Amino acid sequence: MPRGDKSKYTDKQKRKAEHIAEGYEDRSVPEKEAEARAWATVNKDSGGGNKSGSGRGHAETHASARKGGEKGGKASAARTAAQRSESARKAAATRKRNAEAAAAHA
Repeated sequence: MPRGDKSKYTDKQKRKAEHIAEGYEDRSVPEKEAEARAWATVNKDSGGGNKSGSGRGHAETHASARKGGEKGGKASAARTAAQRSESARKAAATRKRNAEAAAAHA
């Protein structure tokens, strides 16, 4: 399939790419860049074009849709401010310790 040829994609994949591209454009991403990102997302989710014959499609992983997830927000909301602050201090200390270790090995 030549670059840019979308004939091997299903109508659903084309709609999905269009919808994703619109979302990027709403966030001020240039049109060509938005389209490129949208098709990259569709390819990551569905493994490329699926219109190749009966039983020859690929399962959709929805990997891009899962990126980030909702666990972090819910977990954070369930904790007190003091618990979140303690976690932040601990993380900062770990980053500092790791940076010092990396500098010592450099």
